[in-house]
Amino acid sequence: MGTQVLGEEKGEGKKVMVAIDESEYSHFALMWVLQSLKESITKNPLLIFMAQPVIDNNYTFAAHLGTARIYSPVSARPDFVNSYKENQRKLVLALLEKAKTICATHGVNAEILTEEGDPRTAICSAVEKHTIDLLVVGGRGLGKLKRAIIGSVSNYCVLNAKCPVLVVKKPK
Repeated sequence: MGTQVLGEEKGEGKKVMVAIDESEYSHFALMWVLQSLKESITKNPLLIFMAQPVIDNNYTFAAHLGTARIYSPVSARPDFVNSYKENQRKLVLALLEKAKTICATHGVNAEILTEEGDPRTAICSAVEKHTIDLLVVGGRGLGKLKRAIIGSVSNYCVLNAKCPVLVVKKPK
């Protein structure tokens, strides 16, 4: 029994997207795809996606007034916000270009995508927008309590993405 390549039955490759961030878990997921699905991603470029976090313009700080505290929201200056966004965009693009270079060294053609927003919703939005056939994300292995408190990007994608989702967990 031979290995069947995804999309081989139709004569076209499936669109695979790997969602990354700066963590070792997403790097492991990317490497896993390059080693395990290489034959399946030869007809279409591998899509590498990274979300750009949205900056909150309001910051709250505590000011001491004797024994009482006052919490005061302060809006960041527009030049600070613009500078932060530009630096964040440069960082995201640098990480995406590094991932694209890793793909090239493995003989895989890759395209990079980024959107601004919460990673969970941005990933699911990109899946729908680009008609992705398989989404691959890294799993951090959060426990039930941490996952309930801070949320899990991979869990959100499994529940909400409009395609199959493969969560690649790094061995301990």
